[in-house]
Parts: sequence; C-alpha cells; structure tokens
Amino acid sequence: MSDGPLVERDARGRRVNERDRFGTALAQLQWASDGRLAGADVRLPDGAWVRIEPRAAEDPRWGVSDRLRVGDVALTHFAAVDWAAVDAIPVLAEPARLPPGAGTAVLNLVAALAADQRRTSLTYQGPYPTEQLFLALLECFRWHAAPEIDDPLGAFMAGGLAWAPAPHARAFPRPDVYVQSRARLEKVVWRGRAYYRADWQGVARHAAHRVREQDGRVICSLWALDTPLADHLVLAPDGAVLEVREPADAAGPARRAAEAVTAGLVAVVVATSAAPLAPSLREIAAPLAFEWAPVAGELAALEGDRVRLSARLLPALADRVRTAPNRAEQVRLGLAALTELAHALGDGLRHRAQARLAAAPPAVQTAALAAPTGPAAAAAAAEIGRAVETLLDEAAQLRA
Repeated sequence: MSDGPLVERDARGRRVNERDRFGTALAQLQWASDGRLAGADVRLPDGAWVRIEPRAAEDPRWGVSDRLRVGDVALTHFAAVDWAAVDAIPVLAEPARLPPGAGTAVLNLVAALAADQRRTSLTYQGPYPTEQLFLALLECFRWHAAPEIDDPLGAFMAGGLAWAPAPHARAFPRPDVYVQSRARLEKVVWRGRAYYRADWQGVARHAAHRVREQDGRVICSLWALDTPLADHLVLAPDGAVLEVREPADAAGPARRAAEAVTAGLVAVVVATSAAPLAPSLREIAAPLAFEWAPVAGELAALEGDRVRLSARLLPALADRVRTAPNRAEQVRLGLAALTELAHALGDGLRHRAQARLAAAPPAVQTAALAAPTGPAAAAAAAEIGRAVETLLDEAAQLRA
C-alpha cells in the first residue's frame, strides 16, 4: 500500500495525479500554460484507460465538444467542459458506445474538480435526461433535496433538479476487484459484474447484483425477490477482499420456458424501454429460444439466439410464495420475479433493437417514432398478467 498522497497537485493547487490507497494510478491530468485542461486519463473498473481530449470535436446540437478515446479508438464526445471552472453537467452524445463504467468515471472527475473549485450546485440542461443518466449522477453527485421534490427522477427529467458535487473514492484492492465508496462502500465491480447498494440518497436502485452489510462485512450477491440467491464476494468495510465464492448454479438440464412467460417477459422489457424501440424489440425477441437453465452468477443471460433464465429463480419464488400471507402478495412476488428477469435481459435486448432500428430505412424509423402506444399497452398488460399466473403455477408445482 502506498504511503503517498491520494491526490497530487501542481503549484496552482490543481489535481494532476490520483491514486488509490493501494498505489494504483486512477487519473492523470495535464494542464496547459493558459490554464485550460490539455487532456486527462481516467482508469476504468476493468483496468483500461479512457482519454479525455478537450475541445477536440464538434456536435451540431451544442457545438464544441470534448472527445473520449480508448487507445486509438475515438468512442464519442460530450459538450465541452470548462475544466478550470466547472459550471454544468455535460451532455454525452452516444452513451451506448462507452465501455462499462466509463461514463461514471468521467462524471466523477467532473464532480471532483467541481468540488475542488467549491462549486455547490450544478445542473444538467441536456436533451437526454434519462433514468440511466440519473442513476449515474447519483454515484458522483447528490441532488438538492427540497420539500417540493418528492420525485427526484421526475424532477430531473423535467429539468428541475440541481446537483451538489459528491465524488466517490475509487480503489482496486486487487487487480480484478474495483470498489467505490463515500461514507460507505457503495459499488463493487468484479469480473464485469457491477454490484450496487439498493438505496442511493433515498432512491431505490434495482439491480440483480447487490451490495449489502452483514455482521460487519460487506457482501456482494446475486439478488432477487428481496433476498440473496447466492453470495459471490465478501469484503471488509474498507474494500479489502476477505473471501471469493465462485458463482455457480444448480446443475441440471435446460427446459423451455412457457410461451406465456416468454411473452410477458418481452412485454415488460418493451414497457420499460423507449416507445420507438417496441417493434424492434418484439422482432428481435421473436426467434429467441427462452429456457430455464443453469446460469452462473446471473439472473438471465442472452447469448446468440438463446436466452437462459436462472434455474435458481423458480425455487426461490416457490419459497417466497409458500409463506405469502395472501393472494395479492403472491401476485406481487410473481410480478417481481418477472420484472427482475426483464431488468437482467433489458440492456442486451435494447442494444440489439437499437442497432436494428438504426439500420432500418428512414420510413421505418419515422413510423416507429409515430406509432401509437394505447392498444399495445393494453395488450402488454394482458401478456404480463398471463406470465405472472404461469410463473405462480410453476412455483406451485415445485411446492407440491
């Protein structure tokens, strides 16, 4: 472990190097003689580096932009930041082109410099105030609580939320484990899986991989139905790794999922995605084979033309349904199971659907943007209801 400072500064007090308490380099900033940022490099959770190239790009929507590069590949860009006097949260052009953790790493640098400059309030005025961006901002900022704000996500999407810089500390306790913390350990990345706390400044974050505390230790688990399905990592509160439990799933043959479950699962993904993606999502999902199967460390996996749903989930649902006090609670559990599977599959299906829609002729894209949602929403609700009933029937068979 290094005994040196975590943040090194130049003669003008600007941060130039960051490293964690284990001595791993986290960020390197280069400042020009005119006071502007000449460039910066930030380490990602997988150990790779993303390069920030200030004012190296243009965007027709907002003008001069800072470019992001990994190695020799320019990935995307965002509205230029005045790094010497941060005054806003920048809008990013193509978030989907970034590797996991890159957006949050750059936002954390924005927050760290804003905190250095004693900024107390920043706003986001970009055109894409999505839930995904909101969750990323929660990792690096704190939204200004006010009595009139009872729905921070809604306020953010309406452009009415201000943010105070609250950068997290980043560390690599070992090469394959990344942790970030503020008052507590909040997020862990291990083997490409990101484990999150469930609560972020009063906002619930739904994730199949969760961080929780138990008996003075921090445990990273596969999570569903308000309970851990399997524990993967055990850490000390400071992030040191105490134990690794290799993810595994119950052995056994795969079996095809019921058509009603498949239809309801796709309906939930469609309902939680941008409306123009709906036709592409259904077209992408139609030829896929959905099956209950062993899935090590995940609730679901999308691989080629095959979707594997974790064989752990149905027994867990059966256990919870067995102790449910009434039918309403049983239905809630069935819907929760379906929704958690949809969350686990959603990003992969949306990525394919976005690519399909982007490759479609302009007339198809225009039709997708103009498609009505009312009748489709009613049909989706019926599909979801049938899927829940089917899941509960399958759980009941396991209990018998």
